[in-house]
Amino acid sequence: MRRALRLLPLPLSVAFSLSAMASEKPVNWNLCPATDALPAFDEAPKADPAAAATRDQLPTDIEGDQLSGTSTVPQYEGNVALKRGDQFMGTDNLRFDTESGNYIAEGNVRYSDSSIRLTAKRAEGNQETDSHKISDINYQLVSRRGNGSADSIDLQGSVGQMHRSTYTTCDPSQPVWKLSAPQIEVDNEEGFGTARNAVLRVGKLPVMYMPWFKFPIDDRRMTGLLYPKLSLSGRNGFDYGQPIYFNLAPNYDDTLTPRWMSRRGLQLNNEFRYLYGGGRGQLDTEWMPHDSLRDKERGKVAYSGYHNIDNHWQARASLAWVSDERYMEDFANRLLGVTASNLQSTAGLYGTGRTWTAGLMADHWQLTDYTLTEAALPYSRQPRLFGTWDDSFGRWFETGVYAEAVRFSHDDIHGKTIDADGEYVRDGSLTRVDGGSRLDIKPYVSMPLAGAAWYITPTLAWRYTAYELERGLADGIRRNQLIAAGIDPATATPEQLRGNTAPHRSLPIASLDMGLFFDRETDIGGQSYLHTLEPRLFYLNTPYRDQDDLPLFDTRAFTFSWGQLFRDSRFTGADRQNDANQLTTALTTRLIRQADGREKLSASIGQITYFEDSKVTLGGSDAIVQQGKSAWVADVNWAINDRWTMGSTYQWNPKYRKEDLASVRARYLLPDDGVVNLTYRYRRNPSNNTDQLKQADLSFLYPINPRWSIVGRYYYSMLDHKPLEIIGGVQWDSCCLAVRALARRYVRNREGEMNNSFQVEFVLKGLSSVGQDTDRTLRRAILGYNRDDLYLVPPSNIEANDDDYDPNLIP
Repeated sequence: MRRALRLLPLPLSVAFSLSAMASEKPVNWNLCPATDALPAFDEAPKADPAAAATRDQLPTDIEGDQLSGTSTVPQYEGNVALKRGDQFMGTDNLRFDTESGNYIAEGNVRYSDSSIRLTAKRAEGNQETDSHKISDINYQLVSRRGNGSADSIDLQGSVGQMHRSTYTTCDPSQPVWKLSAPQIEVDNEEGFGTARNAVLRVGKLPVMYMPWFKFPIDDRRMTGLLYPKLSLSGRNGFDYGQPIYFNLAPNYDDTLTPRWMSRRGLQLNNEFRYLYGGGRGQLDTEWMPHDSLRDKERGKVAYSGYHNIDNHWQARASLAWVSDERYMEDFANRLLGVTASNLQSTAGLYGTGRTWTAGLMADHWQLTDYTLTEAALPYSRQPRLFGTWDDSFGRWFETGVYAEAVRFSHDDIHGKTIDADGEYVRDGSLTRVDGGSRLDIKPYVSMPLAGAAWYITPTLAWRYTAYELERGLADGIRRNQLIAAGIDPATATPEQLRGNTAPHRSLPIASLDMGLFFDRETDIGGQSYLHTLEPRLFYLNTPYRDQDDLPLFDTRAFTFSWGQLFRDSRFTGADRQNDANQLTTALTTRLIRQADGREKLSASIGQITYFEDSKVTLGGSDAIVQQGKSAWVADVNWAINDRWTMGSTYQWNPKYRKEDLASVRARYLLPDDGVVNLTYRYRRNPSNNTDQLKQADLSFLYPINPRWSIVGRYYYSMLDHKPLEIIGGVQWDSCCLAVRALARRYVRNREGEMNNSFQVEFVLKGLSSVGQDTDRTLRRAILGYNRDDLYLVPPSNIEANDDDYDPNLIP
């Protein structure tokens, strides 16, 4: 039989009210029992989000063993079942008055849909007035393992009350934690609930009491307190932050976080976010009225955002400012913050199409290293206009152009000295830094030819670079030229001292890139592999041009690496273009497992042969590249098995008969998501033939058993004979509760002083976490702590800078 009977709106009051605060972060339920606290009902339809979306348009089917009563007041008895879409309601007896709308369901009342299952002793109400009362309830959330009970629920339209309700994600037989409240009021129309006298218990111990709090029950945000952040460190002392969230509008919000540090004082942090159809942005501010350790007011402002103008153009900005040069060091928790010597702000308009890119931007640099002066800052580009274009030309050719016009400026340099207390202070001196403008154009044409097992690409480019320099900069360059030539500027004539304010450089660049691909099938250890051999040659010829009268705005030497073997310049930026008559010889071989396509082994080796001296330098102590051989560059990666992987990068310099760089890395994947990483890094300074870097890094996540695991990192500098970072911690996990405790010791400033900190985090699965974000610390320190990180390239390695321009790299 088929009747129009609307099912009870139970999930709106139960499923959201106590689980609303559940964390969105995926959690591990592997330690939970295989069965749910409230198993699925045999008669109920399977959970189906698609059916849930259309349930309101579907009729309700009613079945029962026996139908009695009248046509006005039918009574269903025995195995009564109501079904609509993904919804199911079962009971022993159902009596329904079609005229008044009253109904009563008694005995083994059961309800389920895609989000919740529940049982109750009795349900009664009126369908016309939309009022309902359900008694003696137990429920199970389908997606979160959340479960609990309530003495009763009273519903009146979209407003409901739950009496003596509980919520937990633990198994009912072992409730490690439980949230309970005598009364919870839920308003589905407004999207919030109000709990009174709520108590959070861990075991039988009450750990938190909330006399009144308001919380969202759906995706709509609302103003209120977020969970606090707690930590303890030797630098800041006891550190407590209390985020306060303000839901200002559907598309923008604000989070104010008063933060108290026992050694420093009060700090106010604020995060304002906005979002609209054409873009988004975020403004972060930090303000400390008085830092007790530094005895002054301090602050920071950072903004990032973008606006999509159309399908091709976008406006972007990333701005930052700090109140003093020690701010980043004092408030950074990573070595990156300690070692960063500057802060960059950029804003611009960027465009891209099928064959072109273009942009107009500006940037500025701020000093964040108190041991340095503004002389260490790069030149600011104010503004910078750039564009690229490349496309096929006819059947055989590709042609393109790189172009850039920049105005360079620089902050004046304030001199510094060290006072009696050992502090770096300004000495009152001021040195003006002159700038200038630069135009760089680099058109090219190439003819890429390729077959199934070979390729050859000849390329011819022409590079023209012109400057308009301020008089002070041009005269300074001329003065350095005289000194290099052995002429005392004090005895030089005015004409000799007068620099060229409009220098330029023009030269051709020719290259030939060619390679072969050989492969064969082979069996190793009973497995089939594809073995490849890939030789490659890269010839580069660029004539010499004297560039000593050109400034150095944004140019430095590339770090020698595998990629440098195939570039057409060894310098970044356009201020220098090296002369070259050189040939790169390289060879790569791979073993690829045929069964799954996994690369078992890859090995590459290459070297540059210089047929002539490369005389263009950066000046000063930068030496010419002499005729002969470059360092050998080798790179090997070996997957020993599905758990063991090893890799090494090595550069051996035949001139000094020793290595310039060495890096060895090994990783072992333990069962139960454990991991061990071991890395050694070495680099020699080629300018003075001294060791520049020598470090060892051990990190691990070691599961002792399914519940207990230990984590650690030991990052050590062999040149400084001291650790850079030490982390030791323990993790305990259960079905519904996880606890992480970490002790951390790390370099906190440029003098190498160490800081100690202690972090504890309690993760109430399906509810939230309390304490410091230890997961973020461990994910940074231990590669593979989150196993997914091993199969993804870190964003910093794949995302190009928004305003990158490399005219030295010809496609």
